[in-house]
Amino acid sequence: MGIHVPYTGGEKESLLAALDRHRDVVLWKLEGLDEEQVRRPMSPSGNSLLGLVKHLASVEYGWFCQTFGRPVEPLWFDPETDEDLRVGPEESTKSITAFYGRARAAADAVIAEVGLEETGTSWDGRKVSMRWVLIHMLEETARHAGHVDILRELIDGAAGDHRGTSRG
Repeated sequence: MGIHVPYTGGEKESLLAALDRHRDVVLWKLEGLDEEQVRRPMSPSGNSLLGLVKHLASVEYGWFCQTFGRPVEPLWFDPETDEDLRVGPEESTKSITAFYGRARAAADAVIAEVGLEETGTSWDGRKVSMRWVLIHMLEETARHAGHVDILRELIDGAAGDHRGTSRG
């Protein structure tokens, strides 16, 4: 069934496990779909499954790596616009999911190195703790995992919040 949040784990371990559960769901929702389906705009604002994955990769790099002064791979889009939610014709499922994988790995390295009380500087100049960033990214990823679940259901009827819970 995937990752479980430990019932008696430490704070950082539990937050990361919860984040990983939702990260994995986002990728799971792409399985079995073709390129047209994952990039199809499914809402009036133009959201697509693949666009949401690209956005999540962008914010993983931003909140974990940039905030705590760690390297970020060069982005080929402007994250200050909605370009991180849009998928260009030259971008594939493979390239975007690989980007998300690299962002997750980079974020996980920062999470392992930085204590919960340590602070960094966010994109807007605020001082934020690793604890705050972990909670924020858990909220962000869970929110978009819900969007991804709805978009997937609209495509082919598949629904469920984690592996083994599918209906439809």
